[in-house]
Amino acid sequence: MALVTTTHLNFPGTARQALSFYQQVFGGELTASTYGELGAPADCPHAEKIVFGLLESQNGFRVMAYDVPGLSEKTPGSTFAGNTQRTREGTVTDSPFFLSVRGESLEEVTAFWNGLSEGASVIEPLAASPWSPGFGMLTDRFGVTWVVDVAHHQ
Repeated sequence: MALVTTTHLNFPGTARQALSFYQQVFGGELTASTYGELGAPADCPHAEKIVFGLLESQNGFRVMAYDVPGLSEKTPGSTFAGNTQRTREGTVTDSPFFLSVRGESLEEVTAFWNGLSEGASVIEPLAASPWSPGFGMLTDRFGVTWVVDVAHHQ
């Protein structure tokens, strides 16, 4: 039996935009259903929001997303991702997770990095590190912190 783990991201009303953005970066097929399509009344405030979203690409990238009912991108403090920053002491965060994308070459991950960087806050620029030929960290415009690196082969 094979297991597949898939990161499931929660958004404050921006799941459709985030999934579309990630599709631009990673490619793949996007499937999304709204609360209304799955039975919520048309006058429900979140009827047009995403209850089930999946982006899956042939290169192995897979992520799910949904909009948390009652939250809006206009709601103060509506991001769940926390805050991550680089200090002299190292990476400091209150985020419960980072999303990691690992490729086989710097050329491969640079394309993903460049895509994710649009509107992002760069925590650690993509560059060679003691543990990888390429490592970088950023928080994208949707509040998700990504680790992008190259697999280290010994």
